[in-house]
Amino acid sequence: MGTTEEKQTMTESESTPFDSELIFGLEDRPPVHIAFFAAMQHMLASIVGIVTPPIIISNALGLDVSDASYIISMTLLISGIATFIQAKRMGPVGSGLLAMQGTSFAFLGPIIGAAIAIKNQADAHTALAVVFGCVMAGSFIEMFISRFLHLAQKIITPVVTGVVVTLIGLTLIKVGLVSMAGGFYVMNNVPEAFASLQNLGIAFLVLAIIVALNMSRNQYLRMSSIVIGLAVGYVLAAALGMVNFSKLSGMSLFTIPQPLKYGIDFSWGAFFAIGLVYVITAVESIGDLTATSMISKQPVKGELYMSRIKGGVLADGINSFIAGLFNTFPNTTFSQNNGVIQLTGVASRYVAYFIAGILILMGLSPFLAGVFRIMPEPVLGGATILMFGTVAAAGVKILATQKLDNRATLIIAVSLGLGLGVTMVPEVLKNFAPVEIRNVFASGITTGGLTAIILNLVLPHKKIQVIKH
Repeated sequence: MGTTEEKQTMTESESTPFDSELIFGLEDRPPVHIAFFAAMQHMLASIVGIVTPPIIISNALGLDVSDASYIISMTLLISGIATFIQAKRMGPVGSGLLAMQGTSFAFLGPIIGAAIAIKNQADAHTALAVVFGCVMAGSFIEMFISRFLHLAQKIITPVVTGVVVTLIGLTLIKVGLVSMAGGFYVMNNVPEAFASLQNLGIAFLVLAIIVALNMSRNQYLRMSSIVIGLAVGYVLAAALGMVNFSKLSGMSLFTIPQPLKYGIDFSWGAFFAIGLVYVITAVESIGDLTATSMISKQPVKGELYMSRIKGGVLADGINSFIAGLFNTFPNTTFSQNNGVIQLTGVASRYVAYFIAGILILMGLSPFLAGVFRIMPEPVLGGATILMFGTVAAAGVKILATQKLDNRATLIIAVSLGLGLGVTMVPEVLKNFAPVEIRNVFASGITTGGLTAIILNLVLPHKKIQVIKH
């Protein structure tokens, strides 16, 4: 949230040129029922992304059901707290945008690698203590970086951020498509059920409903398009026997957060691997927040923009520290919410307060979280495939505002080529050592983003010489 003085300093040239067809702008206060519906759509679009990393890590460590459920609950709780901090903007902390926070996938490789190595020498709880200690220590790296982002404007240019935002959307499309077909678990363990006509039919039905309602002239239908699409898909999936309600049995109605439940420890090897990813997620967050600013019709350059970006990255670091303290994994801005803003036309940061409340309630109630957790993947895939595509489109819009000379074209081409390349053919990194480096560059966002930054630094700016005849 910018101050009045900051808003007055924003010139016309600093404002975004894109028409996002917003119904409610950043500082508008929608009626409670509209804010709640919009918040539900953000939550539904992101819940799988929030809970999947802790599920994967818990499975890799072989944690029992009680430990895994507790960590998932804490993940939801901290995502809610972090979203509130990001949108509220207290002093220098937070972007003041409708920017949702969730568990970062980028840390999966380093955390699993370090945790398994420690578990093999001790036990799973010791491994968690080391991971959470390194998560807290590494968060200071991102906090430090946030204070000097204004010095990096010549490095992280609109071309670089455009590439990163585009890659965020394009690399997530595979995740959305796999969800439409049944999800990664079905693909790997029940291949005969993957991409069944039933799965794809439900996914396309959800997609069609969201697209049709989003084109409606009725703003209430447009703002509720994702919730309606997901609700119809959920009910149909339940009628077809695709929802396993038995997973809810035995879940407690309430849990009490316990800071440092597993203790705290430290390992330099784990710290370096996790610390490097904090640098990368800072770049990703810049791309996410730039896209959110653009879609929210806020400036994407100038003092107000830089203030938002610095506050947002600082909040990322602080939120990750809080996450480690409460026994969960690093938080970062989520890309999914940009697609929701674009589709619903609601960019009000006050919606984030409702999102925060919903996530906190779910985090304190494992049963309530489970109701959303058992939503079939094809239902979610029908919505996320569209949202990921809109994120990629936002990156293309950023690039479209720039003068794409030969130098810029080379940066875009090489960065997208390598970023999408490692996403489509991850085996190309099989000979990279150590494994921590391989895991970091396995992210197309990381590979493409770093490539864009390096090329932006080393490629010279050439003046075109006109040959006279």
